[in-house]
Amino acid sequence: MPAVFFGHGSPMNTFADNAVTRAWQEFGATVPRPRAILAISAHWFINASAVTAMERPRTIHDFFGFPKELFEFEYPAPGDPSLAAEVIDTVDPVWIGLDRDSWGLDHGTWSVLHHAFPAADIPVVQLSVHAAQPIEYHVALGRALAPLRDAGVLIVGSGNVVHHLGVLDWNLAEEGFDWAHRFDDTVRDIMTSAPGDLARVAEHPDVTKAVPTPDHFLPVAYIAGLAAATGEPAELLFQSYAYGSLSMTSYVVPAAA
Repeated sequence: MPAVFFGHGSPMNTFADNAVTRAWQEFGATVPRPRAILAISAHWFINASAVTAMERPRTIHDFFGFPKELFEFEYPAPGDPSLAAEVIDTVDPVWIGLDRDSWGLDHGTWSVLHHAFPAADIPVVQLSVHAAQPIEYHVALGRALAPLRDAGVLIVGSGNVVHHLGVLDWNLAEEGFDWAHRFDDTVRDIMTSAPGDLARVAEHPDVTKAVPTPDHFLPVAYIAGLAAATGEPAELLFQSYAYGSLSMTSYVVPAAA
C-alpha cells in the first residue's frame, strides 16, 4: 500500500474543482482500496502522540469565518479501534495514547478524503502531531509505522510544506514568493533523494518564513520516515503554490514491489 502527503490548503478545497482536488480524486480512483486509513493531520497538534479509537469519529469543523455549508459538512467514515491498538503495538516502545472521545476527523483529513474516497466507507483513524517533539522524532515515528503499509493501511499526511498565513497575497492565487519556492525546492530535493535527512531543512535560510509554526510541516516528516524505511525516495506527486506563502506540493511513497 502506498503512503502519501497532500498539501491541503484551505477548507474551501472541500467543495472546489481545481488541479489540486482533481489530483486527490485521481489518487483515490487509482490506489488499491485500503482496509483502513491512518491520517496524520496538521490540525491535531497537541503535546502528545495519540490515536483516535472511537467507533464513530465526529466530523470536526476546526476553523472560523468560512461559509455555512462547510460547517454543515459531514464525513461519516467509521473509526477502527482495532487499528488504533495496532498502531500502538507497531511503534512500541514509543508511547502513543488512545483517544476514545476527545477528537475525531478534522478538516485536514476530511477535506482531502472527501475527494479521494467520497463514499466515506473506509475506516479512518487519526494520529496526532506531537507539538513538543523535534522533527527527528516525527521522521523516526514515520519509519516505525512502515509495517502498517504491508498490512493494507493507507497512510495519509495532510499539511503544507510552506504555510505562512500572515503574509498571504490574494493577488497570487497560483503563485509563490521567491522564498517559498526556495524552501519548497529544497524539501523536494531531499524527499526525492534522501528523505531520512529531512531534518536538514531546519538550517535552511528561509525556514522561519516558510515554517513559522511547525504544525503544517511536520506531517510530511512522517512520509519522509516511511520512504526512508523502504530504502527508496519519495516521488513528487505535484508541485504548486497558492497566495504566495502556501505550498500545495505533494508526495507519494509507492507500494513495495
